[in-house]
Amino acid sequence: MNSLAKEYEDSQTDVRLDITEEVCPMTFVKTKLMLERMVPGQIALVRLKGREPLNNIPRSLKEYGCEVLSLIPESAGGPVDGVHRLLFRKS
Repeated sequence: MNSLAKEYEDSQTDVRLDITEEVCPMTFVKTKLMLERMVPGQIALVRLKGREPLNNIPRSLKEYGCEVLSLIPESAGGPVDGVHRLLFRKS
């Protein structure tokens, strides 16, 4: 895990969500429910897995006006469809 993700995870994330066991469309449904409970400026960490969530969740969050801070694989050199960590800030 890179140092930015570790720093946010350890001290600055306000909300965390693990959707690695979910499939579309539930991946975004759960993310959107979390987003609705957040206040502007809060930072969230979402663990996701699979190509569809990896492509769709960051794009949808941007459409909702959120700032994607990082999207990185949990393990260096991990597969594209492996577990990733998405950090975003609600606007």
